[in-house]
Amino acid sequence: MPYIEDDKVRDLPGWKKNAPIPICMGGDYRALTFCCKPGHSLTFGFKCMRDETLGDLGISTEEFINIKEQFSKENDWNSDITCFGSISYCCMRRGGCPRRDVALAERYPGMAIEDIMELYFQKKKELSKRILESITNEEGKDKAKAYLDLF
Repeated sequence: MPYIEDDKVRDLPGWKKNAPIPICMGGDYRALTFCCKPGHSLTFGFKCMRDETLGDLGISTEEFINIKEQFSKENDWNSDITCFGSISYCCMRRGGCPRRDVALAERYPGMAIEDIMELYFQKKKELSKRILESITNEEGKDKAKAYLDLF
């Protein structure tokens, strides 16, 4: 198992223990699930480690986009009101992003916000695992293996 510093993980509903913080804040490979869509300028672009992390694992930006967009289709997460048109690109910010939370409320009407967030993080965990399982090169698989064991 990889050593993960306590300040690099969170306990989240739906993910439970050891959910990674975003990569831009020092999170591990699993945090790719919280990354934005490549090819767009970012407010905190100077901190963004997405492309370096994808390169480290041998995942192309095209593969990353395809994985997130396929997951979005499967889970009815496409949304005209979220950044990049899909909830799959949304982050984990505490208190959430207003557009993400509205898009989630539209997808899951009648659910309490606590239940919606538990479902959101459960699905983000599934997406994280899918991203890491998609790695096809041996070096990337070796790097991701210990993190896959955390699921």
